[in-house]
Amino acid sequence: MIQRFIYKRIEDYFANHKGALLLTGARQVGKTFAIRQLAERFSCFVEINFVEQPQAADIFCESRSAEEILLRLSAFAKGPLQKGDTLIFFDEVQKCKEVVTAIKFLADEGSYRYALSGSLLGIELNDLRSEPVGYMEVMEMFPLDFEEFVRAVGVNDKIMEHLQEAFTDRTPVDMIIHRKLMQLFQLYLIVGGMPAAVQKYIDTNDLQHVIGEQQAILHLYKRDISQYDRNNKLYLDEIFSLIPSELNAKNKRFILKNLNENLRFLQKENSFLWLKNAGVALPVYNAEEPVAPLLLSRSRNLFKLFQNDVGLLACQYAGGIQLKILNGEANINYGAVYESAIAQELHAHGFPLYYFNSKRQGEVDFLLEQDNTITPVEVKSGKDYARHNALTNLLGNSDYRIEQAYVLCNGNVEVRGKVVYLPVYMTMFLHHRIQQESLVYKVDLSGI
Repeated sequence: MIQRFIYKRIEDYFANHKGALLLTGARQVGKTFAIRQLAERFSCFVEINFVEQPQAADIFCESRSAEEILLRLSAFAKGPLQKGDTLIFFDEVQKCKEVVTAIKFLADEGSYRYALSGSLLGIELNDLRSEPVGYMEVMEMFPLDFEEFVRAVGVNDKIMEHLQEAFTDRTPVDMIIHRKLMQLFQLYLIVGGMPAAVQKYIDTNDLQHVIGEQQAILHLYKRDISQYDRNNKLYLDEIFSLIPSELNAKNKRFILKNLNENLRFLQKENSFLWLKNAGVALPVYNAEEPVAPLLLSRSRNLFKLFQNDVGLLACQYAGGIQLKILNGEANINYGAVYESAIAQELHAHGFPLYYFNSKRQGEVDFLLEQDNTITPVEVKSGKDYARHNALTNLLGNSDYRIEQAYVLCNGNVEVRGKVVYLPVYMTMFLHHRIQQESLVYKVDLSGI
């Protein structure tokens, strides 16, 4: 069984809080499986899927109290519910929005524990009439990140400790381990992090079977596009299908004229937001200045658009790109595939996604904002990774006061001045930390 880091977060929440949990994320990232894993810790488990059991929505129809809902729930469950040790799981809640509104009263009543999940929640739950603030924790789930992937395929704790020490101490990784990790990173570019695809690889080692799983997921995404946004489904489908070719272009920015020469961004902004909120695409916005906070300098209509999973991206490319990646063939734009994997990893680790571009100074692939400081990141897929003119320009600009930069590359760990060269797989150790400074402030009114 594939282990996910979020499993412990979920268990810790239910051990230390009395509220409900809403698990969000793109389709097929493993949300339902995660809740079923949690259910093993309860004596009684009730799962209600509003797609497979649409009649279950009647439980919440014109309900007047938690007691009335629980009476209907017990009848629907067709079995006794054990107070204090029952987990009730509402899946596909986008088909019954009333359950999210009612969860406040159910959690407050306190007899049972509740978990919720579903698809397209970033879209479907935006119009809630009442949000149960304080009664429901929201966690977002992503495809497997690289650390989860390598652990799933058999890399042990001792190797991971060596890699962590090398990252922390800025010392080179053992060369045998480094070469193996680079091979695993190349494999990750193909398999990606969708649990079904990863499990298929573990079970068979057959990339054709992996591609079959990925094609099935892409089919589900396209079905969602046609089902949930009927007015804009043609634009949505074309934008989604253009992601691989746009990333393969020289500057990787999404160019609207490739979709429609007469199309203005404001006209179809909702289509891009739909793909983002559905979790199937990751926009990386241009920041006009590498200065914190980056949100203030974000350009709304200038961005790169990445697939939510690098394995799905590889699957969308034609011409047997999987074997070409494994064979290291030179006629592939590895930069686009590498950047997609890095965007996926940084997003899963909590970083808002930005890049920097200036005609005078050049383009830097990513900007990381942490503790009110900016760290530029360049992704280099070739051998000449020490050449990075734009990054050098940023570091040399005293107005930006940048103290450190990362170059993610195929080489080993090395430090040259302010630039830290890291093997591309070490992105797994870059995590966004939430600042925990005290904000207590009291005004002295003694002089008035």
